[in-house]
Amino acid sequence: MDNHSPALFLGDALALDFLNSVATPVDVPVEWIGDGEGLLRWLDQARLAPRETLERMRAEALPGELDKVAEQARNLREWFRAFIREHKGKPLKPDALTELEPLNRLLERDEGFNRVVARQAGEGEIFEFQPMRKWRSPEALLLPVGEALGRFVCTEDFSNVKACEGPACTLLFADHTRGHRRRWCSMALCGNRAKQAAHRDRLRHAGASM
Repeated sequence: MDNHSPALFLGDALALDFLNSVATPVDVPVEWIGDGEGLLRWLDQARLAPRETLERMRAEALPGELDKVAEQARNLREWFRAFIREHKGKPLKPDALTELEPLNRLLERDEGFNRVVARQAGEGEIFEFQPMRKWRSPEALLLPVGEALGRFVCTEDFSNVKACEGPACTLLFADHTRGHRRRWCSMALCGNRAKQAAHRDRLRHAGASM
């Protein structure tokens, strides 16, 4: 089902948060980018596009245009999910590069540039070299997502990519904890439920042994 509630950002990596934009954190599957409006909301929450850009896209897009981009985003998401499932839990090998051609084709569309801007710093201003992007069409909304995926591939140790151990949970995360012992997407979700289930199991066994 679609969901207008805030999306889940539990992956400790934006690329995995994108995969988690459809998830079953409890019992019912939830889709956060089921249509164009959902995509705009998710991009806003992920801070992947300026709010004024999203508002302009919302106002100027042709009927159904944003829904088509959302469909492309979902297709990109499921392609990358298959890539992650294939390679998670072990170092990413160089021969995986050939599998990343769809991502590189997306990134080739980017019209990124840099500019010098002034930023407030203490009592004065400093100059800053700021990356920018030309948002010529709704399809450009896929570019910051592609950039997040590309950065993830190049900077993350895939040995630390894990799936939550919750029986019904579908969330993925990058385990950046000391010792890499993280098991759950969140203690507030699956971690507590696992503790409660273990407690009930202990009580059941204690009762059976009396």
